[in-house]
Amino acid sequence: TIIRDRAKDMIKFKGYAIFPAEVEDLLHKHPDVRGAAVIGVPHEKVGEVVKAFVVLDPAKKGQIKPEDILEWAKDKMTHYKIPSIIEFRDELPVTLVGKILRRVLKQEEMEKLKKK
Repeated sequence: TIIRDRAKDMIKFKGYAIFPAEVEDLLHKHPDVRGAAVIGVPHEKVGEVVKAFVVLDPAKKGQIKPEDILEWAKDKMTHYKIPSIIEFRDELPVTLVGKILRRVLKQEEMEKLKKK
């Protein structure tokens, strides 16, 4: 899993190196998660924080809150890998062969930060 991540995708949180694929693989184990993508979002105090974009089972939309996913993750992940932010999406940007386009998500986040 970790091998497929590029060094540039690695998230640096308080000196820890977090590979997005590790967190994504764990999120995929949640029974209501149908898709997940993880990126690092710049944070002035800790370097980057983990942000997860999650696609829920359509039958669970509106019933599951980000806090539910975070609570579930506490027992499954090392504390520093647990996402600081969870954003629900209907779909994730992917290539023609289905590979997640993290750079698109990263660009969207950078645009949001510029507007703040």
